[in-house]
Amino acid sequence: MRNTIINIFRILGSFAAAAVFLGIGAAGAEPTLERGRYLVEGPAGCGNCHTPQGPDGPVADMGLAGMMVEKNDMFTAIASNITPGSRVADWTDVQLSRAIREGIRPDGSIVGPPMPFGLYKGISDDDLMSMVMYLRQVPAVDHDPGQSVYNIPLPPAYGPPVISVAEVPQGVTLEYGAYLAGPIAHCTECHTTFGPKGPMFDTHLGAGGFEFHGPWGVSIAPNITPTRLAQYSDTELDGMIRKGVQPDGARMLPPMPYGYLAKMTDDDAAAMILYLRSLPPLPDGGQ
Repeated sequence: MRNTIINIFRILGSFAAAAVFLGIGAAGAEPTLERGRYLVEGPAGCGNCHTPQGPDGPVADMGLAGMMVEKNDMFTAIASNITPGSRVADWTDVQLSRAIREGIRPDGSIVGPPMPFGLYKGISDDDLMSMVMYLRQVPAVDHDPGQSVYNIPLPPAYGPPVISVAEVPQGVTLEYGAYLAGPIAHCTECHTTFGPKGPMFDTHLGAGGFEFHGPWGVSIAPNITPTRLAQYSDTELDGMIRKGVQPDGARMLPPMPYGYLAKMTDDDAAAMILYLRSLPPLPDGGQ
């Protein structure tokens, strides 16, 4: 009992410190464990990369324990163990928050791709702290997935330090839909045409074309601008996003995190679709 109380005070204390660092005022602070669970297990789909996968899907009792997510000529990317059974248990909430949103570890080293830091820098303070609160209390797993190896130079940072990001009001709005499809679910990361320096958000947002290689074969991120989406109803798009099923009943391929997106609320799915409908129509693959 005593240890439980001590742990509670430790969590509350580190959260208070993080609130000050992130500029969260006491009157407006609304991070919650419930919100953190919804984001991590739902639209953010953290387990899609951080949970080990077996032949039948996520490995039981290994949630968020880390795994290799990509191997190519440029790098071997390992998604870290982010449970309390790993080194992140020794990081403060501020340090863990910075690693998530800016890709900088406490020792100053840089987290490499494919973590989408170009979008994660837009996660609001409240949502970021909600996610940290949730990660602090998931079951600890003692598992070392290994270390990433990069044969390409990593940047010194992914942009200037992020001081504070305001909350985006929830609702079926373009603003909140953009927030969900961007910083939270990072749909626009995978579905934007890639150039030499990564996703070309300024000129090819949502145009698709990136190839994903896996045990299933090769899947190509489709164009998610109105050029392609106009042929589908909102109901059909909802089924594709949250169920991974095309209008003709065919199953869609990984790595899109259908199991996580399935947990999105109806309103959040509607907001995301509303935003995708608003994108400038572009040719496939930005051609």
